Amino acid sequence: QVQLVESGGGLVQAGGSLRLSCAASGGIFSNYNMAWFRQAPGKEREFVAAVTWSGGVTYYEDSVKGRFTISRDNAKNTVYLQMNGLKPDDTAVYYCAAQVRYGSSARHGRYGYWGQGTQVTVSS
Repeated sequence: QVQLVESGGGLVQAGGSLRLSCAASGGIFSNYNMAWFRQAPGKEREFVAAVTWSGGVTYYEDSVKGRFTISRDNAKNTVYLQMNGLKPDDTAVYYCAAQVRYGSSARHGRYGYWGQGTQVTVSS
């Protein structure tokens, strides 16, 4: 089974940038579609972005399109989320997630493996 560890969160001013990383271990990384989710205080966890196993296809939640970029490096077993133009509404705990790619929808399918999360706080 794959284990996921996020890093790169922190406090940033509105308009700033952060790059989140998620390192995977314990599995064949290219067997997994990868995604980022987030959960703000008092809100349900929501989808942010996903990338297919090869990196060839990406998906984004509407509010982050044009500001966030998901990518992966299969040689380093790592997925990234580059976040630019951050807004206070982006404040949340960000979670990395993995999904076995066979027969799965990276955008709408169930993700079975999760990291512990990393806090992103955007001040106004």
